[in-house]
Amino acid sequence: MNTTSIKPGAERQLKNHTSFSQSVRNSLTMAFRGILKIRRTPEQLFDVTLQPIIFTLMFTYIFGGAISGDVASYLPVIIPGILVQTVITTSIVTGVQLREDMDKGVFDRFKSLPIARIAPLAGALLADTIRYTIATVLTFSMGFIMGYRPEGGLGSVALAALLVIFCSWAISWIFAFFGVIARTASSVQGISMLVLFPLTFLSNAFVPVETMPNWLQWFVKLNPISHLVSAARQLANTGTVGWDLTISLIGAIVIVAIFAPITVVAYMRRT
Repeated sequence: MNTTSIKPGAERQLKNHTSFSQSVRNSLTMAFRGILKIRRTPEQLFDVTLQPIIFTLMFTYIFGGAISGDVASYLPVIIPGILVQTVITTSIVTGVQLREDMDKGVFDRFKSLPIARIAPLAGALLADTIRYTIATVLTFSMGFIMGYRPEGGLGSVALAALLVIFCSWAISWIFAFFGVIARTASSVQGISMLVLFPLTFLSNAFVPVETMPNWLQWFVKLNPISHLVSAARQLANTGTVGWDLTISLIGAIVIVAIFAPITVVAYMRRT
C-alpha cells in the first residue's frame, strides 16, 4: 500500500486498528499457551475438580437435614451456592499464577518477543475461564448425580453458568491487580482469601438469610455474593430473571471498568 496517499489521520487510524488486531491475536495465542500449560501440568486442576465434588457432598449431607429437612430439598439451595463459592474462589489462582510467572522471569522473556505487551496478562485471564467452566460443569453434574433437578431447564442452567463464569472473570481482575503489585505469590493468596472468605461464607450461599441474627442480615443482604447466588438460583431453579441478575451484571461491569485499567497500568510499569 502506498502510504504517501493516505492522510495523517487515516494513517494513524490504520495503525491503531492494526495494533488492536495484533493485541487480540497475541492475547488469544497467550490464552492458548495457558491452556497448554494446564494440559501439561494437570495438577493445576485439582482445585476445580476436587473442590466442587468434596464441597457438594460435605455441605449437602452436613446441612441438608438441619436446614431443609432432607437432602433432596436442600439441593436447589446448595448447588447454586456451591457453584458461586467454588468458581469465585478459583479466580484467586489468576493472581497467584501471575505473580509466580513474574517472579520466574517469564514476563521478562515475553518482553523480548514482537508481541503486544498486554497479551500475556489478557491471555492469562482468558485461559482461566477454562478453569471456571470445568468447576461449573462438575458442580452441576455432581448435583444431578445426587438428585438435583433444576426446574428452569437446560437453557436457564446454561445462563446461570455463564453468569457465574462472567462474574468470576470480572473478579479475577481484582486478584490480577493483587498479583501485579504484591511481592510474593503467597501474599497474593493470603490477601485474596482474606477478602473472599467473609464474602462467600457470610452470604446466602449455604443457609437462608432469615435464620441469621438481625445484625448480620443487613450485611448478607448487601453482600454482592448473595446477589449472584440469588440470581443463579432464580435462573436454575425457576428460569426467572430478577433484580439480583441486574445487580450482578452491573457489579461485574463496574469491577472490570475500575480494575482492568489500573491493573494494566500497574502491569506495564512492572514489566
